[in-house]
Amino acid sequence: MRRRIIYGTLAAFSVIGLAVGIYLFQMYDSVKDTVAAIYEPLEPPALADDPRATASAAEDDGVDDVVDTVNQAEPGLIDPAVVQGSTLVHGPVDLKNKEPFTLLVMGVDERMGDRGRSDTIIVLGVNPAKNSVLMFNIPRDTRTELIGRGTEDKINHAYAFGGTRMAIDTVSDFLGVPINYYVKVNMEGLVQIIDILGGVQIDNPFEFRFERVTYPEGPIHLDGRDAMMYTRMRYDDPRGDFGRNARQQLVLSDLIERAKRISTVTKIPDILKEVEENTRTNLTMDDIMDIYNNYRKQASDIYKDEIKGSGKHIDGIYYYIVEEAERQRMHDKLASHLQP
Repeated sequence: MRRRIIYGTLAAFSVIGLAVGIYLFQMYDSVKDTVAAIYEPLEPPALADDPRATASAAEDDGVDDVVDTVNQAEPGLIDPAVVQGSTLVHGPVDLKNKEPFTLLVMGVDERMGDRGRSDTIIVLGVNPAKNSVLMFNIPRDTRTELIGRGTEDKINHAYAFGGTRMAIDTVSDFLGVPINYYVKVNMEGLVQIIDILGGVQIDNPFEFRFERVTYPEGPIHLDGRDAMMYTRMRYDDPRGDFGRNARQQLVLSDLIERAKRISTVTKIPDILKEVEENTRTNLTMDDIMDIYNNYRKQASDIYKDEIKGSGKHIDGIYYYIVEEAERQRMHDKLASHLQP
């Protein structure tokens, strides 16, 4: 009798496993179609005026931005010489041979007729030879030269003025390291994915109120909209942007754990739909498979760092000022991490 129960249980699990396997096999074509839809190679530098960019950058949501540099600057200041003079070459690496690479993750706030700004800027250096990933955020208010425009401004305005290309060129110049790949996510799409996965459960370090929602201290469960609001608050956080970055990591960490669960399998079609509508990348399907096969062991060994600086008002506008010594420190750390 006991053997029958054991065999019956094993048979049941086998059938379930086979059913899941067939389902995932059928999903493979859907995944390929989604990756093809979100593939967007790095465009050439933007050399023309884009009225959407001026509107996007001028509508910065910072309460200290009484006067915005965008409103002071003349349109059409894209300088081809600045772009052509760059010595940093972006592009793919040999993922099959496990070369180290850099990845820029941008969370953008896009709206109808408005490109938006890259309010979340995360840089990852992945090196399989060292079995690790180096990850850090660049504060959105960081003052730096916008490569291709020839002016100094907030780093998150680069995307508003020149799209993905100017954002990558500017981040690369700021760090002095080429960017190999990028992933751009519209944060509104992340709201839908969080809801599809049943929300997120996080341990909130302190109580605060934002956008008429109170987030109590301790374990809390958030739906997609409240989770996005939770990650956007920064002025009431004693650590400012760094505190906001930490809250973003809390939400993303729980989201990743939920995505790993077997119960998520049946939700793949809905997730793929949201990914297709809200994500763009220059990673191909082959690239993604190579990263999965050759780099996934490094995903659990992540080293985090913070770019240190100080707040300063210039002409009535708030900026995050990063001294040259700190930029050099981050360059050296990332460049060293990428060495074989």
